[in-house]
Amino acid sequence: MKYRHLFFDLDHTLWDFETNAKQTLADLYRDNTLDHKGIPDFELFFARYSYHNERLWDRYTKGFIKQDELRWKRMWLALLDFKLADETLSKHLAIQFLEQLPLKKSLFPYTMEILSYLQEKKYRMHLVTNGFEKVQHHKIQHAGLHSFFEEVITSEASNSLKPNKEIFEYALAKTGASLNESIMIGDNQDADIQGGINAGMDTIFVNHLKVTPHVKATYVVHDLKELENIL
Repeated sequence: MKYRHLFFDLDHTLWDFETNAKQTLADLYRDNTLDHKGIPDFELFFARYSYHNERLWDRYTKGFIKQDELRWKRMWLALLDFKLADETLSKHLAIQFLEQLPLKKSLFPYTMEILSYLQEKKYRMHLVTNGFEKVQHHKIQHAGLHSFFEEVITSEASNSLKPNKEIFEYALAKTGASLNESIMIGDNQDADIQGGINAGMDTIFVNHLKVTPHVKATYVVHDLKELENIL
């Protein structure tokens, strides 16, 4: 085998973050009776949350804001769009979201099958994620993914974030892997693919959304089953 160590991203690559987050927010919308607090439609609330979450995550990955600010301000800004200026509710929703989100189990099609296939072929598999340490471990456990991965490298543990090369250097050191036997597999061109390139690692862009690539990965697949053609 050309590669020995496979480094996977988790959210949006294997674990269906969009589906799981939407289900969690729907639960919070119902349980906190947000329809009685000036937010008449869940889909509108989800759209505003998604808008602010994407922009705050970008600021977080670039080092402009800290974790705690990201966690509650995405709720705060979404509520503000409905003229609901309630910091206490925002922080309450933020806590509930991070407690309930990891319990969701939706995965992308063929996730379990491809991980079983790769495990049978004796690849050593790890996760490299910008997600929060406790949250990511809970996701992995509840989704039944824990038995596939030897190491879970988070931004918290490594004190770095993809696409910075330091998180990949930390991952290589922790797993005992060398660059020439390692490959990074992920959906985010700027974090996963550019990050792998920054570290000198081969990459596979999992192009679930079939977008036009703007970063040149070593390989491109459009669904997880296509990994069988490479690995």
